[in-house]
Amino acid sequence: MKWQDILPVLLSILVIIAVAILQKQSKLAAALTATMPLTVPLALWIVYSSSDGDREAMTRFSLGMVLGIIPTIGFLVAAWLASRAGLRLVPTILLGYGVWAIGAV
Repeated sequence: MKWQDILPVLLSILVIIAVAILQKQSKLAAALTATMPLTVPLALWIVYSSSDGDREAMTRFSLGMVLGIIPTIGFLVAAWLASRAGLRLVPTILLGYGVWAIGAV
């Protein structure tokens, strides 16, 4: 296995642990940690490495990530609205993914 395969998993685990610890102290700090651009630079690194730094590949991939933010924002707004409406966790997540899926197609 290469570092570009292992590093995203390790960093994801560290972020989950950080969120679990931070949420007891500050919900805002936990939310900022959960949404920080961690996977974006890792994904850019993976694409850059696999394409030997090809500018066109990086440009297409970066644009795809920019467009991918739109359904992700939809997920978060749906989850926020579901939470405000009193939905439990599983329905909140399912609703969020439903909105995300609609936005992703």
